[in-house]
This record gives sequence, C-alpha cells and structure tokens, in this order.
Amino acid sequence: MNAVKRFIQHNKYWLNALLLVLPAWFYYQSLHPEFPAPLAEQTLGKYSITPMPFDDKPPYIHDNLYVKDFLLLFNKGDVDSMRQGYLNIGPNAMPLAQLVEHELGILHGTKHGQHVHALAKKTLSKDDRVWLTIETWQGEVIVMNWPLPEYLIKESA
Repeated sequence: MNAVKRFIQHNKYWLNALLLVLPAWFYYQSLHPEFPAPLAEQTLGKYSITPMPFDDKPPYIHDNLYVKDFLLLFNKGDVDSMRQGYLNIGPNAMPLAQLVEHELGILHGTKHGQHVHALAKKTLSKDDRVWLTIETWQGEVIVMNWPLPEYLIKESA
C-alpha cells in the first residue's frame, strides 16, 4: 500500500493532466463519429430512402429481442404522410400485424432522419435482407428491401 501512495504522490500531476485530456479526447470522438457506408438509396412511390447502419457490429439484445440500429434518411417524401413505419432484418418482411406487437422496430425521429432499432435474428445470413414497411394515413402499405451489407453477414461454420 505504501508503494501505491508513493506512486500517486510522485505522478499526481501527470495523473491530473490525464484526467483533463481524456474528456477532450472523448468529446472529439463524439464530434467526429465513424459510420459504415449507407445502403443504396431506393425510391418507391413518393418515398426515396437511404438506410444507414450505426455500426458494423452484429445485432444486440434490447428488451429481450435482437435489434440492429439504423438511421433512415428520407431524401424524398414527407415523413408526416406516414402513419407508421417499421424496419426488420430477415429473409422476409414481417407482417404489419406482427410488427405492431413490438415497441422495437418502429421508426421515430424527425424529417431529417428516422432512428430505428430494427428487429433481427442473433446471427445474420446472406439470405437476410433489410425490410422497411410503411403504412400511410390512407392505409396504403409500402414495403421496400435492401440487401444486407457483407460486413454484417456472419455465416455459421
């Protein structure tokens, strides 16, 4: 214990300097985040959407379901014309009735970007796609899909 006290006393100025520098480093990192490349923009009906994954990590557990975070950029089309929108990852789009059962998977945010915890499986495969289901206020259901990026696919050996 005496050696620890001696170390702290000998290096207390350097330790304090480190404590002052670390917040600046984390602040810099928060101002300059690195995101993976967005998926291709697609147009369907009055919407033109570009999904962007937040990271290249596999899905994680959130409220006992596996999810993957995305930001959806609406390049064309008014977000206010959507009644509800859902994103899931799988071989097929989940039916709207099944998507409504979960709080996860629903789009939320502003006209500048919609955040979503996309419902997913624990392990993603090459057969999976990113599925977006939108219901308008007129009751029209629009379904779009994108191929899953290679860096998210983890085939089981």
